[in-house]
Amino acid sequence: MTKKILTYVDHHQGKVQPSSWEALGVAASITGDLGGETASLILGKEVESLAEEALQYGADQVFLADEGQMAEFRPELLAAALKQVALDYQPDLILMPTTSRTRVLAGMAAVDLNTGVLVDVIDLDWTGEKITAVRPIYAGKLLASVTCDASPVIITLRGRAFAKPEPDPARTGEVVQVDFQPNEDIPVSEVLEIKAKETGVSLTDAAVIVSGGRGTANNPSLDPPADLSEDEAEVWKARQGFQLISELAEVLGAAVGASRAAVDAGYIPYDHQVGQTGKVVAPDLYIACGISGAIQHLAGMRTSKVIVAVNKDPDAPIFNLARFGVVGDMFEIVPPLTESLREKLES
Repeated sequence: MTKKILTYVDHHQGKVQPSSWEALGVAASITGDLGGETASLILGKEVESLAEEALQYGADQVFLADEGQMAEFRPELLAAALKQVALDYQPDLILMPTTSRTRVLAGMAAVDLNTGVLVDVIDLDWTGEKITAVRPIYAGKLLASVTCDASPVIITLRGRAFAKPEPDPARTGEVVQVDFQPNEDIPVSEVLEIKAKETGVSLTDAAVIVSGGRGTANNPSLDPPADLSEDEAEVWKARQGFQLISELAEVLGAAVGASRAAVDAGYIPYDHQVGQTGKVVAPDLYIACGISGAIQHLAGMRTSKVIVAVNKDPDAPIFNLARFGVVGDMFEIVPPLTESLREKLES
């Protein structure tokens, strides 16, 4: 029996979450091996160009609902549109990237379609009748194989757990305009304001991440301003430490991450937090500076391909996970490392 897979393209105002294309690549690979077809669903306003991108990344057809009310993320409307398309198309599987938006949308769609959700999946097997998905549990210490008896199965895929396909400009396919008329009885979220945050490399998409922890405040050679309290002085010193982290990240074209301890202490905003209560990342290279390696932090980055740790404590738990470890003061190690890499990369 041929398979039908529907992928959801997650975007914000037309800027696609790159892991959406990873999900599309997984779908195209499955239908290519088992036979079948892959479709993508794109909801939003003025998003026609995304349909062409989806075809280039592997979709056989694209369902497109270009609706002004979907200009912003209003999960009630998006879930209703997803339900309508799913009932018409009858996919066996719905794939989404794991993002803050799709966590909400997948749950609502599962209720609407009377099915289940397998979340944050890092591997898939569809050699039998059922789809078997693999996802980390217990802070990433174990991997669980899970299945869902209902149909369509909804699965969210962890970002960077699967390869992003190369777009093929020669690929073409059908773009189906979805006639979506939202039910007036649906209570719809109202977007009051959107605040743009600082631009930079996205943690979840980054191939390289440089992170800092409480150790960023432990530079004894710094003299904070005399009028600061003890807590204020600590934050001041930590921000100088994170400046070193940022400089190294800039040289590597990397994102800046942080431990929960650093975020809780006010060293850096929450957007940078990596861990169980922050962002779960899987870069090619993760450099941890002044991070001891609490289990909550390790849960958010243990699937990184290469981990490098810099810490003064030789017994820090981070060294148990790191492929390369440097026991020493980050303030003595990071600056020359940054300069050496800058010279190497600029030559």
